[in-house]
Amino acid sequence: MKNSSVYDGYHFRVSDALFGVQFLFVAFGALVLMPILTGLDVNVALFTAGIGTLIFQICTRKRVVPIFLASSFAFIAPIAFSIQEWGLPATMGGIVAAGLFYVVLSFIVRFKGQKFIYKLLPPVVVGPVIITIGLILSPSAVDMAMGKGASYSNEIALSIAGISLLSTIVAIIFTKGIFRLIPIIIGISVGYVVSIIYGVVDFSPIAKASWISMPNFTAPSFELNAILYMIPVAIAPTIEHIGNILAIGNVTKTDFIKDPGLKDTLLGDGLATSAAAFFGGPPNTTYSEVTGAVRLTKAFNPGIMTWTAITAILLAFVGKLGAFIATIPAAVIGGIMVLLFGIIASVGMETLIKHKVDLADPRNMIIVSLILVFAIGGMVFDFGAASFSGIGLGAIMGVILNLVLPKTDKFDGYDGY
Repeated sequence: MKNSSVYDGYHFRVSDALFGVQFLFVAFGALVLMPILTGLDVNVALFTAGIGTLIFQICTRKRVVPIFLASSFAFIAPIAFSIQEWGLPATMGGIVAAGLFYVVLSFIVRFKGQKFIYKLLPPVVVGPVIITIGLILSPSAVDMAMGKGASYSNEIALSIAGISLLSTIVAIIFTKGIFRLIPIIIGISVGYVVSIIYGVVDFSPIAKASWISMPNFTAPSFELNAILYMIPVAIAPTIEHIGNILAIGNVTKTDFIKDPGLKDTLLGDGLATSAAAFFGGPPNTTYSEVTGAVRLTKAFNPGIMTWTAITAILLAFVGKLGAFIATIPAAVIGGIMVLLFGIIASVGMETLIKHKVDLADPRNMIIVSLILVFAIGGMVFDFGAASFSGIGLGAIMGVILNLVLPKTDKFDGYDGY
């Protein structure tokens, strides 16, 4: 791989600034969508994406990986639930802890090697955990789509949500080129226009907002139950992280798994996530859509991502941008979330299918079944002041069962993704 590498190290050049801005536009849709869906501040998300990417670059400074970090979709449902249960500051405290989970993994990889991750989190555990992430908060998406708690009628809400959903589906199935890359943005845009026609959009926040303003930063607080709930959610993004590092390695024909290695990339991702939470931003993850843009443009210099990060930080202080996004009605978001949560669950099923997890094997069947029921069924384990439930409980159960149940002759371990 080294001989054919197109990677030429880190170079920070003024001439690359426009490339950096372009990559932010590639990431922008997903970057702002995650805070929109969870009720977090969009400007803070822009700021923390920029800060997180710079932290990641510092951690991988021996061989800087040309990748951009921003809002993680794997945390959408858990964040929405956690905010309902414990509030925003405690949720941020949970995300700080989730970031530290990456850091702990990075040190384990440093001392025990990378195969440890594969043995701890095989597809038979990761697949059903991803399924629960998609399904556990789907009732709230339905509530938003039906207009529960909104000032407009159920009929109007369902019309807006239905049109938003249908527009997204049409964009996914029937469009080509750039439009096929942004189906969710298309769905939100169409739903927003329909909402204006129905007269349910309040433009006053945009008029009141300043052009230049400080993002609405929120400091974390630390609630034990929120921490215990959020840490296991980091399991699925860990696998996503490994996949994205492999992907950018394939694009640049450079083995980033070996150098700087998962020990440094996981450390960078974890510190970026924890740092984001200290400002009230969503957890960060490596962005595969930007990797696709790197391949398309052949802009392999990691210094370009520094410009992308700087641009995101500067945009975070444009007050009217956040105010505009905040005017999107809940019914629009609900229509999109109905599809999005289902897609997340489908990714979990795809993980099981792709890695040929045999559910006729009693061991695999038990692990998958108990993860799903413990996470979705409402099971709660109380230990003094601590409480385990939902995704966290399901993930912990899966890891424990995978470690203690004897393997059958047909399945004797897993050593890669």
